[in-house]
Amino acid sequence: MTDPRLAEPVEKTEHGYAQVQHQLKIMRQDGSVPYGWITDATRRGFHVNTYDDAADFITEMSSFYRGHLWRHADHYVEVWTESRSLAAVIDNLCDEFAVSLYPCGGFTSLTLAFEAAEYINAVVAHRDVPAEIIYIGDYDPAGVLIDQDVESKLRGHLHQHIELNFHRLAVTPEQIIEYDLPTKPRKPGERRRLDIKETVEGESMKPWVLRGLLRDKIESFLPAGEMASIRAAEQSEREHLARMAEMMRGGSFG
Repeated sequence: MTDPRLAEPVEKTEHGYAQVQHQLKIMRQDGSVPYGWITDATRRGFHVNTYDDAADFITEMSSFYRGHLWRHADHYVEVWTESRSLAAVIDNLCDEFAVSLYPCGGFTSLTLAFEAAEYINAVVAHRDVPAEIIYIGDYDPAGVLIDQDVESKLRGHLHQHIELNFHRLAVTPEQIIEYDLPTKPRKPGERRRLDIKETVEGESMKPWVLRGLLRDKIESFLPAGEMASIRAAEQSEREHLARMAEMMRGGSFG
């Protein structure tokens, strides 16, 4: 049971949500919270990229060059989260390790599961390596069933010869104790998993703790030293592209 002294400073109601929203708006406007700290995945502008010339294009695109980090790995890895808010905590880490990230938004749709499975089929088919799915979600009557639902739907569309290993990274009963995570009573009337008396939201885990757990898990599937080797190769290739751009600007390319 959570210590009453650790109760949330703002009640989890529509009124409390409005309070947080209003205060956050003020903090963003006065610079206390940088705008870039918060993203809106539901709205975005649409832009057309243009370039001065081919050399300018190469210069711009060279920053996007990424080496194949998993080329020599004996595993294919991707990460699933119960919510978009959890995904936002780890998206930079997933980008760093070049692993796919799927926020399933509760019980995942048939479409998302099918498309994800088809991607695994395409990537893993010619490599003959197991697919490792890392899952992060709430510990509550629904949350402990969502990962099982994701696994079941993926297995239903994967080619029979593909090995699928599912890993619940967080939240687990052991982590609730280890990290002293705040708990709440289960919702009245909830009939699923009657053995779960207290619930914990994934967002209650400190971000750096969650990212540390995920980093360790992902790295466990990589060959030793692979990250450093790939990063060095990337830098070398970017420098090569920069030289190409300079040669084009000087008229000596080709």
